[in-house]
Amino acid sequence: MAANKYLSHSSGMIQEVTPATTGGAGDANEIPALDANGRLASGMMPSGLGPEIQTLAASEALAAGDFINVWDDTGTLKMRKADASADKPANGFVLAAVENGANGQAQFDGINNQLTGLSGGPIMYLSGSTPGAATATPPSTSNYYVQRIGIRISATEIAFVPDMTVIKLA
Repeated sequence: MAANKYLSHSSGMIQEVTPATTGGAGDANEIPALDANGRLASGMMPSGLGPEIQTLAASEALAAGDFINVWDDTGTLKMRKADASADKPANGFVLAAVENGANGQAQFDGINNQLTGLSGGPIMYLSGSTPGAATATPPSTSNYYVQRIGIRISATEIAFVPDMTVIKLA
């Protein structure tokens, strides 16, 4: 189905116009379109409303739904898979896959709805066996980190509410 359009009057002419879908300065004074879920795109929301998102380069390939660790690569913030076995606490997640070296959208709060097969919980922890993943069982291996990352709300969703107090097991 083609996108809905509206009519606009400009300089004595009537023309069809496609509504804005992303937001930003280039879309100032435009009529917004709703996304596939019937909502405004998060990029159209004022700062402080909607998820906190930042564009970062990936230092490894990331799959949709991966929990990420943000790190400083000689003055440039980058993202990689969070890992309880390697001192990489979860700071956020990605909702779309990002290739190694490419820029992607790191999301720092909200619902990670790109997961599969979640069970147990409802409290979920950063996995020590699968980088970027969550588990209902906290790691118990010496020198691994225990970090609560959120609440399982379905088999495919976690409300990301990370505990930034990370405990390293002795």
